[in-house]
Amino acid sequence: MTELEQLTRLCERLGAPPAQAATMAAQLAKRATQLAAERGVTREVAMTRLLELVTKGRGGEVPAEFAPPPVPPAT
Repeated sequence: MTELEQLTRLCERLGAPPAQAATMAAQLAKRATQLAAERGVTREVAMTRLLELVTKGRGGEVPAEFAPPPVPPAT
């Protein structure tokens, strides 16, 4: 089974319809390659991070780096 097939199945298990899962899988694969080049990490490290974000997002969790800034107290 190819990486793309594995990613597609994962996206389907997370609830995406088959066509959308295939699109998401292709985007994940492409972005992992981009991140690896941009950040000087291995593609595996980049893919691991993306998959962590996908699974957290699916669960409704917002990682700290994506949380909105705190609202200042009213004066």
